[in-house]
Amino acid sequence: MEKFQLSLLFKIIGLGSASGLIYQDNSILAIGDNSSYLYEYTIDSQKLEKHALIENPQENTPKKVKLDFEAITKFENNIYIFGSGSTENRNKMVQFDTTTKKVIATTDLSDLYLVMQSFGKITPDDFNIEGAIYNGQSWYLFNRGNGKTNKNVVFTIDGENLTNDFRILANEYKLPKIKGVRTSFTDAILVEDKIYFLATAENTESTYDDGEVLGSIVGRIDTTTMKIEFTKKITDTHKFEGITFSKKSGNETEFFLCEDNDTEVLESNIFKLVISEK
Repeated sequence: MEKFQLSLLFKIIGLGSASGLIYQDNSILAIGDNSSYLYEYTIDSQKLEKHALIENPQENTPKKVKLDFEAITKFENNIYIFGSGSTENRNKMVQFDTTTKKVIATTDLSDLYLVMQSFGKITPDDFNIEGAIYNGQSWYLFNRGNGKTNKNVVFTIDGENLTNDFRILANEYKLPKIKGVRTSFTDAILVEDKIYFLATAENTESTYDDGEVLGSIVGRIDTTTMKIEFTKKITDTHKFEGITFSKKSGNETEFFLCEDNDTEVLESNIFKLVISEK
């Protein structure tokens, strides 16, 4: 039986609409879906740095033209940041070197996203990548099923690259409802051989327009079987869009979460989630 504890840790002033985060070396690396920066927040000093991901970056990009960076993952010294693919201008992946703190590659994933839509039987209107994991061999990309067809799909991608040499597997999930609304993937993290994911219930049938937030759940998928082992509602009010692993101690696993406030206010709350197993 899994139990959880959720608490507010701190607020990052200068980061808005947080959509993903990574914890390393007592720092938070985060993205916002309105922004074209990678943010680096040092917890002890409360210092915030911004690293441009494109030329002429903005912090509150107009919705019609924003790149919609919704997913972030890290392997060794590289961070990979994905656009959601929910419109034609949101198909980029940016590779960032944490040593030099510079962008080293920007890749157009339009072809990959089209193949994923075909393979997963997802219409363009229902395609919305919100989570990413890379373990050095396989990529896991999470389609948020907040469109009309509720297509919550985890794509497992192997191959030499993500542009013209890849193989795809797709697993579709029927996630729990909150107040009659189906939850949908918003992020995920790999801990050993388990995927811990977040999903939110938002009262909308659009991958583009926001709706009333009805709560969020956490769950776990076994990477061997790709079956869900448990889900648990953790809030009735928060729209959690980012999860990162913090530490494991005994039967407790600790994560940091970030919340998308869906406003132009440049501040984001960071929460701690502790899951206990007996």
